[in-house]
Amino acid sequence: MRAAFAAIAERHLDATDPALIAFWALRGLEAIDPGLSFAQRGPVLALARPGAAPAERVVGATPAEAADAAAALYAEAERGSPALRRAGRQAMLQAGFEEVFNHLDPYSRYMTPGEARQGRERRLGIADLGLTLSAGRGGAVAVGAVVPDSAAARAGLRPGDRIAEADGLALSAGDLNDALDALEGPAGSTALLTVLRGRRRLSLVMTRGASAALTVGTSVRDGLLLLRVPIFSASTPAQISRALGEVGPDAAPLGVVLDLRGNRGGLLQQAVQVADAFVAAGPIAVTEGRHPGATRRLDASGADMSSGRRLVVLVDGRTASAAEVVAAAIGDLGRGLVVGSATQGKGLIQVLVPLPGGAELALSWSRILAPRGWPLQMLGVLPALCTSRGEEETARNLAALGTPDSPMAVPLARARLARAPVPTSEVAALRGACPPAEGRDADLAAARAVLERPELYEAALAR
Repeated sequence: MRAAFAAIAERHLDATDPALIAFWALRGLEAIDPGLSFAQRGPVLALARPGAAPAERVVGATPAEAADAAAALYAEAERGSPALRRAGRQAMLQAGFEEVFNHLDPYSRYMTPGEARQGRERRLGIADLGLTLSAGRGGAVAVGAVVPDSAAARAGLRPGDRIAEADGLALSAGDLNDALDALEGPAGSTALLTVLRGRRRLSLVMTRGASAALTVGTSVRDGLLLLRVPIFSASTPAQISRALGEVGPDAAPLGVVLDLRGNRGGLLQQAVQVADAFVAAGPIAVTEGRHPGATRRLDASGADMSSGRRLVVLVDGRTASAAEVVAAAIGDLGRGLVVGSATQGKGLIQVLVPLPGGAELALSWSRILAPRGWPLQMLGVLPALCTSRGEEETARNLAALGTPDSPMAVPLARARLARAPVPTSEVAALRGACPPAEGRDADLAAARAVLERPELYEAALAR
């Protein structure tokens, strides 16, 4: 517990009183045994339980002293609670840190030794089925894209198929990360998927293989170069650069559409390299945190691989993390226009901290700032052209694009002036100007309408 408290005190994005961390960690045990009750009275932490005398510990000022006080009350609670003893120490720690991070941020978490080991195996080389997921209708988990020559492709899975279960576990679009976790596993292991296709219910057995490179979908359609990026992989930047080099301006005279709808992100460095393919100079992003190692400026380092062609980035409410970095950089630097809806707003970076015994903490230690200094966390990226309010509003937005009468002109200006931490009321007001929504066919039509009118495109670029 000492190592965890020290890491939180040193590296977490927000400075927090160690005594308060200890209190939250103890309150987490109440989820396992509701008969327990913890209280904080000044420097004293107290445990109350039915039929037993209260137990108290004085919390010192340092993280180590706070951890020792919490550990002593953990042991005291465990001795008197059959529920805690049945759950075990790892479950107690998990419940405690879950409560701590409920108060700190949405992405920090404690990983048991088993979870940490699985995470290390994934980072070394994910074994998967070769597909991406998206949110389908009615909360269903749908297949977004299928990687060629993968297990999913060999089994005949198609984009749009709904995955109801994986190895008997029901999947929900409410948490696509959990659904993705259920599909991953060691290379050579099998997965039994229950798939819904129209009215048909299929049972498919697949064997996981080494992670295939998720490809960038490239097509030329009626004068547009369409680049569909469902998720960032290590090969994404090279594939983007290759596509830009192979399809010259004469083949796609209207410009480029970079489709990041449904893209949940990837590594920050991948995002920087993708943005760098379009941006010749300038800051792509800044990371900012309390720890000296958490603050960095990430600049464009090369030539514009797209030769300055007009550029539209499509985003939606599922665009997150690294994908938001790309959209924010292109919009802020005036390199292109963002079209769609407000994005998810995931702008915190986690650092992994090993703990004794093999467990790990994933701690949010820095926030990502767009080139103009506003935070991605909670706020997300606002489009210059909003399509989430229906056809009539989209048409009105398009007619006023690039003028002071544009419905997004004021929200965009306010968003670019925002500085962390942004009040919740301001976040709600700004995102309410273009509510997050799932991508639709009208997004591409809107992008085309802008690119077909160069004067409109130029007038709408950020200055």
